[in-house]
Amino acid sequence: MVGAIQTTSSSSHQLLFSTNSAHHHHSLSSSSYATAFSSRLISPFHLCNSRTRHNNVINNDTTVRAGIKCTAVGTTASEANVDTKKKKKKNGFEIETLTSWLLQQEKAGNIDAELTIVLSSISMACKQIASLVQRASISNLTGVQGAVNIQGEDQKKLDVVSNEVFSNCLRSSGRTGIIASEEEDVPVAVEESYSGNYIVVFDPLDGSSNIDAAVSTGSIFGIYSPNDECLADVDDDQEDSTLDQVEQKCIVNVCQPGSNLLAAGYCMYSSSVIFVLSVGKGVFSFTLDPMYGEFVLTQENVRIPKAGKIYSFNEGNYQLWDEKLKKYIDDLKVPNPKPYSARYIGSLVGDFHRTLLYGGIYGYPSDKKSKNGKLRLLYECAPMSFLVEQAGGKGSDGHQRVLDIQPVEIHQRVPLYIGSVEEVEKLEKYLAA
Repeated sequence: MVGAIQTTSSSSHQLLFSTNSAHHHHSLSSSSYATAFSSRLISPFHLCNSRTRHNNVINNDTTVRAGIKCTAVGTTASEANVDTKKKKKKNGFEIETLTSWLLQQEKAGNIDAELTIVLSSISMACKQIASLVQRASISNLTGVQGAVNIQGEDQKKLDVVSNEVFSNCLRSSGRTGIIASEEEDVPVAVEESYSGNYIVVFDPLDGSSNIDAAVSTGSIFGIYSPNDECLADVDDDQEDSTLDQVEQKCIVNVCQPGSNLLAAGYCMYSSSVIFVLSVGKGVFSFTLDPMYGEFVLTQENVRIPKAGKIYSFNEGNYQLWDEKLKKYIDDLKVPNPKPYSARYIGSLVGDFHRTLLYGGIYGYPSDKKSKNGKLRLLYECAPMSFLVEQAGGKGSDGHQRVLDIQPVEIHQRVPLYIGSVEEVEKLEKYLAA
């Protein structure tokens, strides 16, 4: 019978092509089918999967003279009409790793291939640092290194090692033009850049003062657009003044407002190793699975509550604060009907992560001792503010949006109030009074 052509496969996905004899009393030969498909540049597989065909029936036209019906043998009509709005349920073994998620973002056009490589190299650095943190006591990496960083702070041994790990991973990616670390005096122009030339700023180990007590620590990073101006070739025999000019150009390029960030994130080293990331399309959280050695997607489109009943300030500095800020904190403690809860770890990553999930406000204000607070704009405040805004929250210095602040120096400090929109706006009203 020429009217039906059946594939020889015996699987449940076997396809059957037949003429609709109820409407047509003639049949097509095999060669006619071939001519019809080739003239329209359509394959049988395309016909089966075309969403424009109703109930898998091809509309009659001048080229395909017979109504060709494509059905899956053994599949009922109700199974064929699957509601595409319902998300396919994942089976117990289906996981999405950070690598596959990045490739999906690249496919969607949210990031390019170069940024994918940069983010992959950062995740690799975070895995190495996580291992170092967990083995700090065993590997004799606790305690002070003996040096002082550019901030005038004692460097922990892990500060130095983590900075090396982060820098090496970014250099070896070949996609970074400038890297700037909280632990370095000036930004570094990367000679090994092949393409991309991204500017990456990072705090390799935030909260390292707590490391000896095994309290949560983390790494923070931000990524800015490529900039070729800093990649000037400098010969060894050139004068120091020329080197200084190149360094100054690097510094100018790095000092961009947070609103220019392409991506930002942090990795928290705690009971779990959690990698939180945004590429400007929401916030996503990944957890390191020790069984696979991969970051696995555990939370999609993280949203911070609009309000919260937790505040996170170092009240040890209360007497050094401005009177307006004191009034704000005092009012939080008033039972109305319940006072706010105080939670303070002393590690920005740990305190911020809790605030992101539960809502509330985190603050590191200026005081009589530290006129601009202690947190760095480039390495801590801007990346965290980028993340909180992507999650529906707010980051402020008490008077303006953190992402709008134009840095004037590499290690500039600013006050930071970050968290739920309603809580941050409430604080701003107190400070503006």
